Amino acid sequence: MPSDATTLEELLQPLRDAPERSAVLLDVDGVLAPIVQQPDDAHMPETTRRPLIEVARRYGTVACVSGRRASDARRIVSLGSIAYLGSHGSEVLKPGSIAPELDMELQAWTRRVQAFAHDAFGEKLRRLRVRLEDKEAIAALHWRGTPDEEASLSAIEEVAEQAEEAGFVTHWGRKVLEIRPPVRIDKGAGIVGLLKDTQLAAAVYVGDDMTDLDAFRGLRELQEGGTLGYALRVGVRSDETPAELEGEADAMVEGTDGVRGLLRALLI
Repeated sequence: MPSDATTLEELLQPLRDAPERSAVLLDVDGVLAPIVQQPDDAHMPETTRRPLIEVARRYGTVACVSGRRASDARRIVSLGSIAYLGSHGSEVLKPGSIAPELDMELQAWTRRVQAFAHDAFGEKLRRLRVRLEDKEAIAALHWRGTPDEEASLSAIEEVAEQAEEAGFVTHWGRKVLEIRPPVRIDKGAGIVGLLKDTQLAAAVYVGDDMTDLDAFRGLRELQEGGTLGYALRVGVRSDETPAELEGEADAMVEGTDGVRGLLRALLI
C-alpha cells in the first residue's frame, strides 16, 4: 500500500488537476482533531486550520463528515465556509447556515430512540461514568476514559442486546455504542446525498474508524452512478486503527500530523 509522501502527492494529482470539480471530505475526530479523553475538549489545531482554509478556497466542495452533531463538528473545526455532515450524514449543515437540515424519516424516529436511551441510561451506567450523547435520531454511549472501561463495556453490551431486542440497530465504534433506528444511516449515504447531483472529476475521503468504511463505499457508489470520476480513500493510522480500514484504504497517513501534510499537499 502506498504511504510515502511522494506517492501520496501522486495519488492527489487528479484533485489538483481539477480543484474546482473536486471534493475534499474529512472526518473530524482522529483526523482533523486529535482524539482526547473528554470529547468536549476536542479541537482542531491552528496549524491544521490554516491549510484547511486554503483548501476550502481552492476546491469546489469541502466538507467534514462526523459522527458528532453537525453544529458540534463546526465548533471544533471553527470554519463556516464549508459543509458539515453530522450524525453520520443524517443532518447537513451547509456553509453559512445557522441550523442543519434533518432527514424527515429519521426525525420521525427521534422520540423513540431518545425514550429508549433515557430508560436504558440508568444508575449502573451513571455510576460507571458512561457518557450519554444525544444526536437526535441517534443515541451514543461513550466509555472512553471511564474509571473502569472493562466494566463499562460489559454494561453497555447489555444495553446493546436490549436495543436490538427492541428493534433498534446498534453500531460499535472506538469506545462508543450508537443506538440507531432501523433505517440507513451511514457516512456513505450522507456523502451520496450531498454529492449525487454534482458532476465531479475527483474526490478524496480521509477517515480513521470503522464508520469511515461506509464513506469509502459511498465514493464507490458515486463512481458506479457516473457522477464521480476518480476516488481516493485515505486512512489515518493510530494505535486504534481497525485492520479493515487499512485493508480498504488506497493510502495511509500517520495521525493528525499526516492529515495536515495531506492538506498541504493538496495546495502544491
